[in-house]
Order: sequence, then structure tokens, then C-alpha cells
Amino acid sequence: MKKNRKIALLAILIALSLILSYVDSLIVLPFGIPGIKLGIANIAIIYTLCKMGAKEAIIVSSLRLILSSILFGTIMTFAYSLVGAILSLALMIILKKFTHLSLMTISICGAVLHNLGQILVAIVVMATKEIAYYLPILIFTGTISGIGVGILSVLTLKYTKNIE
Repeated sequence: MKKNRKIALLAILIALSLILSYVDSLIVLPFGIPGIKLGIANIAIIYTLCKMGAKEAIIVSSLRLILSSILFGTIMTFAYSLVGAILSLALMIILKKFTHLSLMTISICGAVLHNLGQILVAIVVMATKEIAYYLPILIFTGTISGIGVGILSVLTLKYTKNIE
């Protein structure tokens, strides 16, 4: 991929992930459980990982995290998202590179690990390990979210396969 084209595509993916992150923040799920989000910004991250590579996915994920925290977050949402994003993306990069798992499975693993990262931050911030009792709920919702993001990622890759 030519350098200018690559930079333009990265800019589009960063903007898309930021828009999806904003849309995700507007969606209030009817479960009454705080902190549960759909994670639709990860569609752009997974797309970047599959089409461009790990380095580019790290760039898109990092810039989305920083910009979304500045624009519509707080320092605490940044902390929770940072740890979750690092763990999630690291695992997805490893699974994509070293296994033959489906994109759906990789998406689910990333979503669940993101939730685990958030629980770890909550344990430190709230200075209580009892928050870990919340983990089974987050694993379940992360699995559901990962399935949805995985399906949308597969479809996005399928219908944009001619974009290089």
C-alpha cells in the first residue's frame, strides 16, 4: 500500500473508530448495570488489524482512546479504557498472529479481556477485591458484545475486500 494511501486510510479508520465510540457512549442498555457498552468502535480496530496489521491497529486504538477520552470522557474513563484496550488488543494481536481462530472468537476474547482489564482497574481504584464478583456478568456481556462486533467485523471485511 502506498504511503499516502495508507495514511489516508488510517485517518479514516481513526475517525470511524471515534464516531463509533461516540455512538456507543450514547447507547444506554436497559440492563441497569453500569459500565456495559457494545464496544462497536472495535469494528474499526479489528478491521485495521486484519487489513493493515498490528502496528496500525495499535495506532488507531491509541488515538481513538485518547481522543474519545478528551472529547467525551473523563480521566477515570480513560484509565478504565486504557487498561482494557491494552489487554484486549494485545490478546487479539497474539491470537491473530499465532492461531487459526476465527475472527468471531478473536473478537469475543478481546471483549472479555477488555472487561477483565476494567475489573482490575476497579479493584485498584475502589480498593476492594469484592468488585471481582461482577466479573461473571461482564464475561457474559463481553461474550455477547464480542459476538456482535465479530459479526459486524466479518461483514465489514467481506464487503470492503476490494479496498486496498
